[in-house]
Amino acid sequence: MNALFVGHSYIDMTMLTDVMPSGDDKEVAKDFAVSFGGNAVTAAFTCSKLGIATDLLTTISDDWLGQMFMMMAQRYSVSVYPRKVSRCSLSFVLPKAGKRAILRARDNHYLRPFMKLDVSCYKAVHLDGHQHDAAIYYAKAAREAGVLVSLDGGGVRANTEEVLLNTDVAVVAEAFCKEIKLSAPETLKYLKDRGVKVAAVTEGERGMIWSEEDGHVQHLAALHVPDEKVIDTSGAGDVFHGAYLASYLRSPSSPWAVHFDYARAASAHKVQHLGNEAGLPTEQDIVIARREFGGAR
Repeated sequence: MNALFVGHSYIDMTMLTDVMPSGDDKEVAKDFAVSFGGNAVTAAFTCSKLGIATDLLTTISDDWLGQMFMMMAQRYSVSVYPRKVSRCSLSFVLPKAGKRAILRARDNHYLRPFMKLDVSCYKAVHLDGHQHDAAIYYAKAAREAGVLVSLDGGGVRANTEEVLLNTDVAVVAEAFCKEIKLSAPETLKYLKDRGVKVAAVTEGERGMIWSEEDGHVQHLAALHVPDEKVIDTSGAGDVFHGAYLASYLRSPSSPWAVHFDYARAASAHKVQHLGNEAGLPTEQDIVIARREFGGAR
């Protein structure tokens, strides 16, 4: 019952403010959080917090931000297989009114090749498309080994087509649909045509749609979290991915409706907290979210 996650790591600096300074102005934020960041990275931390043995192949630097990241990974029992870069990537996240603006500085100049791990020891491999070469390699290797391949399709990347050909579960965002100029139902067909067994599109407050091997399109509404409780939506999708994988790994024979229902409650918990670390759910948090926000949109 273990999983491998492959992606790009960040340190996220999340600032809660109503006003952004310009020129020589100065403003004081209401609150802030410093945490790990990155799509597959946050999914990995989520999965580990929910009790799954988790390995993470990600970018790591030797600077003090990189050391901070490694301390976070150790705290959450995430085993890291590093791919060296010179500088840690950094995100400034500015949540406001249910949205979030992000400013990133990323180092994707790799100083060494990625590690080639034996994927046969895993039950699932989750990719976000970052580390272009590693994502393709692990998608193919996992498919050949009969290991479930999950893809976070937040957007279209240069390797998306090749990765999709070796993907079992693809959960993509509305932004992905817009980039390929297809509606959500059309995107499901696009994914299925590439061999994806479980194809899904998340649509924010409208919930999600998905289809499995029988082609039947299903819909799951979003849990209704009152606006006054929504603090930071950043990372909610990543938590969703980590949670459905945790649910799947504990009960692979359960319907995907069960795994996605579990994951939407995890996301409902995340949006009530500032930063990724504070928003990582426990089993009890998921139970509470289901009970409190059970009325769906």
